[in-house]
Amino acid sequence: MEDKFQSIRHFNKREAIVVRREIFADETFNKAVARINMGVTVEDLKEECKSYENLYAFQKAVPGRFLKYFSDKTTSHVEYSGLENIDESKSYLFIANHRDIIMDSSYLQLYLFKNNRDTSKIAIGDNLVSSPLLLNIAKLNKMFLVKRSGSIREKLLDSKLLSEYIHYSLSEEKESVWIAQRNGRTKDGLDKTQQGLIKMLTYFDDSRDVIEVLKEMHITPLTISYEYEPCDNLKARELALSEKEKYVKKPGEDLNSVKQGIFGWKGAVNLVIGQPIDDELDTIPADLRKNDKLNEVAKIIDKQIYANYHLFHTNYIAYDVLEQCQEFASFYTKEQKENFLQYIEKQSIMEDIPADKMKSYLLRIYANPVKTHFGKELAHKEENDW
Repeated sequence: MEDKFQSIRHFNKREAIVVRREIFADETFNKAVARINMGVTVEDLKEECKSYENLYAFQKAVPGRFLKYFSDKTTSHVEYSGLENIDESKSYLFIANHRDIIMDSSYLQLYLFKNNRDTSKIAIGDNLVSSPLLLNIAKLNKMFLVKRSGSIREKLLDSKLLSEYIHYSLSEEKESVWIAQRNGRTKDGLDKTQQGLIKMLTYFDDSRDVIEVLKEMHITPLTISYEYEPCDNLKARELALSEKEKYVKKPGEDLNSVKQGIFGWKGAVNLVIGQPIDDELDTIPADLRKNDKLNEVAKIIDKQIYANYHLFHTNYIAYDVLEQCQEFASFYTKEQKENFLQYIEKQSIMEDIPADKMKSYLLRIYANPVKTHFGKELAHKEENDW
């Protein structure tokens, strides 16, 4: 069965041992470790990992150590909650809002490390691991590939294989899985689960009702909130350039976003593991059409993500400024408002976009979570590229 998934799965134990040696011998990796200056050398890591017999031990020693280092350097503090909502003996499908390419899922792994829990598998677009080194590091970190290119027929086949692999991971390997609620990051601050994603999850079994199939996955909404989004200016620029025509990324843009997401300042970060939605799925009327049922599932997930989104002063300020009101003035100080607006001005400087337009999109990125949290605005363009 495992060979069926070879093109997308992470490394097995035997492969991991070989690839680890290749990474520790890689000149680019060696230079990166030296440049970061974490107080540990590649030789130290290599020696430490000799005795590790599973991926979890390697994850905690290498990727986990790096991620914690970056988190400590780029945040004021991180708050976690919701671990009590999941049973250590079960596997869960974490469907998460998606703000940052690497760090969203990384904070879940750090939370699990912190509590000596097994890590989850992580879905990542194959366009984001463009070099052999990045691909090896990703697949050593229990990441599996979501293929993004190909003809319509190839995409359908890839989606079916992905669906089968997620089901296999949850039901046969008893490993939890993290996947984003949408294809690509939320650019405008309006987190919304794509119906196409929910549909893809059911492709492995089209003989049963979709609700029955989804209940087996123990879907659990996951919400991450950033006081400052490290890629906010890149997102605002993309939104501005998308006004007249579809935005086409240039080579290297994804890698630049990965770097800025890891190294960029985030302020405070909040991660919430929500409640599994198994019982709520039973409330969906059985006589609905298939697509309507899938839409209802997406709404249930979104409801938790909106409710669990932690609103910072940056969100309240952006909302009040955009709406030209004082509705949430009690949630921030005059000094915080001045500092945030100075930050927005700085982030608005972009060579190919007018500052006023950049400022408008930046404020929306921060204001929209207030709207969804309080039910002020739930409309969003639907995308089904799965």
